[in-house]
Amino acid sequence: MPEQLSPSGSSDAAGFAATHWTIVLSAARGSETPRAAAAMAELCRTYWYPLYAYVRRRNYDAHEAEDLTQEFFVRLIAKNYLADVDRQKGKFRAFLLAAMKHLLADEWDRSRALKRGGGQVIVPLDGADADTRYSREPAHDLTPEKLYERQWAIAVLQKVLARLREEFLVEGKAALFDRLEAFLLGEAATTHAQAAAELGLTENAVKKAVHRLRRQFRQGLREEIAHTVASPEEIDEEIHYLLRCL
Repeated sequence: MPEQLSPSGSSDAAGFAATHWTIVLSAARGSETPRAAAAMAELCRTYWYPLYAYVRRRNYDAHEAEDLTQEFFVRLIAKNYLADVDRQKGKFRAFLLAAMKHLLADEWDRSRALKRGGGQVIVPLDGADADTRYSREPAHDLTPEKLYERQWAIAVLQKVLARLREEFLVEGKAALFDRLEAFLLGEAATTHAQAAAELGLTENAVKKAVHRLRRQFRQGLREEIAHTVASPEEIDEEIHYLLRCL
């Protein structure tokens, strides 16, 4: 992973208390609110696929994995699975994996799959899309845990990139983002000069645009990571860890 994705080292203490996971943690301490439920649902919608991939790598078939993942979210959001959250180190990533392991260790009757949640779907899952994504996973020897963490890291990056592209789209610069994204991820097969020629810009203008894009991406990455850890002190550690997972 290119150096430009490394943490910025800036302080994130200001305003940190309003992030998604800290809101959820406050609910776990007995102050559950609709805001906490909404924050949990948002986190789950973003990060359900790493859990699905984890279950699949545990040798469950596609339908079982979909049922188990949906059942997991029913229990997590509707049945106060937060009771044991204080045993974790404060990271949403670690909490979700521990909670899923707990579910798989239970003697869960799969015949209940059609009745999961009493018909209540907490987090909509696209089973066909999930299995298609899983079929593209490389045939490597990653453990279920390592695959989960790798997919978690990918989900973080995808969300940051999607949000950043939306910002460029609003400004009428989606084409600029699409052309420069490869430079951001260190995957560019062309030079700044070639990109400049395609975009009708000077090479210097492209270099400046790439520099700004990297800065925006670093900031967006820190903000997204902040939503999944319990304190600003954990942000740099989590970024370093997830980049290693990639």
